[in-house]
Amino acid sequence: MAQRTVLVVLFDGVQSLDVTGPVEVLAGASTGHPGSYRIRTASLTGEPVRASGGLTLVPDGTLADAPVPHTLLVPGGPGTRPADPRLVDWLRVHGPCPERLVSVCTGALLLAAAGLLDGLRATTHWAYCDRLARDHPAVEVDPEPIYVRDGRVMTSAGVTAGIDLALAIVEEDLGRDTALAVARHLVVFLRRPGNQAQFSAQLAVQTARREPLREVQHWISEHPDDDLGVESLAARARLSPRHFARVFRTETGITPGRYVDRVRLEHARRLLEDTSDGIERISRASGYGTPEAMRRAFVRSLGTAPAEYRRRFRPAPAAH
Repeated sequence: MAQRTVLVVLFDGVQSLDVTGPVEVLAGASTGHPGSYRIRTASLTGEPVRASGGLTLVPDGTLADAPVPHTLLVPGGPGTRPADPRLVDWLRVHGPCPERLVSVCTGALLLAAAGLLDGLRATTHWAYCDRLARDHPAVEVDPEPIYVRDGRVMTSAGVTAGIDLALAIVEEDLGRDTALAVARHLVVFLRRPGNQAQFSAQLAVQTARREPLREVQHWISEHPDDDLGVESLAARARLSPRHFARVFRTETGITPGRYVDRVRLEHARRLLEDTSDGIERISRASGYGTPEAMRRAFVRSLGTAPAEYRRRFRPAPAAH
């Protein structure tokens, strides 16, 4: 089995989990497949760097002395804002050389500053997608996915999405069984499609300040197939329907109906990805009632029907 060298770039202000998350995934894969990855870290000077959380990371050497790797991984963190001009210059020269170029979180800002994302589709931490698009108009920024691949370049969303991206790399290199074994060992989900949303329906909106409204939000997520009309939800919050609708929108930034739509869509997507249940059963379990109602919701929100969504994003059965 060919060994893939991986060079991880270190710098002051790096987000430590952007480094350690992918490194642990790749190292875990090498446990089951010895020699699969040879991981090396390097900084501009070879001196230890201070991560954003206060940890000190000691590189293996300098970037100038590092041989061209198979995979170059550029993490993010506050140290990307502003970027060290010397690091950007190094990336501009050496970034085109590896077979695979990867960024985690705001590491995409460094790649973009070096011109390595021009003409490509990319993502980054949700809080910096607007900045990436504004400062680098030649980059096609997609704020939604967990990770994006465009040719040899892979970019991921914030922090823990780097683990998802690394698992996708392992799956590509060594197969799904190995990626799944690593995910189980690390006690994380093996997320198949990179274009799963960065946010769940619950994280995408504000959490209500009032306890009755928070309880209603939790109830919706736990019971997508229940009666989730405004009257029913208002009764659960012990408010009049009109008052409930008004304060729910004020505190969450979204109407109750729209929130319910998001929760039901997310629930249906998970069932399509993770189970073999039929479309009719999933439509009932997700609160749509009928396959046609679910189909309309999917086409409206995702531009694809449930059956096509499952075909594209549900993993193929492992070979025996």
